[in-house]
Amino acid sequence: MGHGRPVTDVFTAIAEPTRRRLLDALRPGEAPVGRLAAQLDLAQPAVSKHLRILLDADLVAVRSDAQRRLYRVRPESLRPAMRWLEPYRALWADGLDGLERHPDRLEQHGKDVQDP
Repeated sequence: MGHGRPVTDVFTAIAEPTRRRLLDALRPGEAPVGRLAAQLDLAQPAVSKHLRILLDADLVAVRSDAQRRLYRVRPESLRPAMRWLEPYRALWADGLDGLERHPDRLEQHGKDVQDP
């Protein structure tokens, strides 16, 4: 993996909740399928299926260590999603700024109502 254009795009891969849980489980570091299956309380074949999709989207990498295959997150592959979300982050920040100003307006409005 990691060569050419991925067959599965990032958005398709992360749309599925189990795959997001797998990425979360791999955030601290490498893990074999068995540990991931136990951590997520899923059957190993199901975990393997989801890992194949994440591999196809280039969101995880795998390396062999003796008889085990260890998976890890490739955070740089999340850049397309991060770029797409960036304008929405600005909207969210603007919304929070508005909430911070809101109590001030309530306080000012309360003074106006109380003063005859």
